[in-house]
Amino acid sequence: MSPQRVKWVFISHEDADHVGNLDVVMDRCPDATLVCSWALMERHTNAFEFPLERCRWMDDRVTFDAGDRQISLVRPPIYDSPTTRGLFDSQTGVYWAADCFATPVPGGAGATALARNVDELDYDFWVGGMTMFAFNALAPWLRLVDRDRFATEVQRLGELEISAIISAHSPIISGTRIADALAKIRALPDAECPPPPGQAALDLIMAATHAT
Repeated sequence: MSPQRVKWVFISHEDADHVGNLDVVMDRCPDATLVCSWALMERHTNAFEFPLERCRWMDDRVTFDAGDRQISLVRPPIYDSPTTRGLFDSQTGVYWAADCFATPVPGGAGATALARNVDELDYDFWVGGMTMFAFNALAPWLRLVDRDRFATEVQRLGELEISAIISAHSPIISGTRIADALAKIRALPDAECPPPPGQAALDLIMAATHAT
């Protein structure tokens, strides 16, 4: 698609890997409207000069007409920034979950190909990876939440007719794995937290990087 045909640009949150080229995108897509929230603009305005005349401030639970479909902003249940918002496309059933459902994906220089769907991952590896990322990279506050209120937030996703969950840091989640993923997220406040990679993991990475 030509950048001139882009009508909407959505920012899920202000992490550098999600907004690092925002100025270039908005410059090359002159007819695009930038969907963000007041909170996001407040936190990111020191790094990007928001074109206010091209912005639409929208927040969690807002639905807007994108021309040929209705788009809803639905915040994922776990996140590392208070500005995080997900996006649900009612026409395709695709839910953009930002960083939620993040998991390690085996691969690298020696891999044939990265997994495209979580069905291609070992189930225990997938679940363990989501748990490790949730506690150590996204939501260290999980132990502090009210279990019932947290479950209600997860249920918001369960009530959507989701055909696929697209996360920035996970293969596609579809089919029966959608219910599995939601169940695992719901259980996180009482889950045992795997330790994050430490110095031993870094040593292995460095050894592999410098191997001849």
